[in-house]
Amino acid sequence: MNRKQIVVVDYGMGNLRSVAKAAEHVAQQKADILVSQNPIDIANADAVIFPGQGAAKACMQALNETSMTDPVIQAAETKPFLGICMGLQVLMTYSDENQGIPCLDVIPGLVKRFDKTRFPDLKIPHMGWNQIHQTQDHPLWHGIASASRFYFVHSYFVKPKLDHYAIGVTDYGEEFTSAIAHNQLFAIQAHPEKSADAGLQLFKNFINWNGA
Repeated sequence: MNRKQIVVVDYGMGNLRSVAKAAEHVAQQKADILVSQNPIDIANADAVIFPGQGAAKACMQALNETSMTDPVIQAAETKPFLGICMGLQVLMTYSDENQGIPCLDVIPGLVKRFDKTRFPDLKIPHMGWNQIHQTQDHPLWHGIASASRFYFVHSYFVKPKLDHYAIGVTDYGEEFTSAIAHNQLFAIQAHPEKSADAGLQLFKNFINWNGA
């Protein structure tokens, strides 16, 4: 059986080694995990993991400077694709972060900051363990109970234009979309590489997933 080639996108931001190590841990000889910033590697990959942390402006700048913007968009639209944290947010059309920044526009929607005017006691960033309530079935939820706890670190959240993109929600002052899916794309606001058994199961499901 041919081993899958899974590329972890390296654009200089994110917990890349932790993501790669988690994926390698559950690959069980089914996949080779490559951390790369080479657009050709992304184009040739069977599946792509797009991690990230930090600011949207810096993320978009790094993608543009490494010539990975178009290959990442192509991968998100054509092959099994897992976005993590900032790798979820920049899939949207536009982010309010950094006085506003256009993003990849793979999924129509916005990135908004948690609202301390409505929730003055809310600590920002949202940091620590919280539940993801599954709103739709998906192959990447296999073996993960709804309301399982994942680890979050973020000050902004996504608001997809259409509700059907949301497959998981989390409560933090207000209910926000914490996981989305569209065709062969799945993206999550939490960090599965920091989320113990549930996170490892998510990586295992992604490695076994053919995108259908």
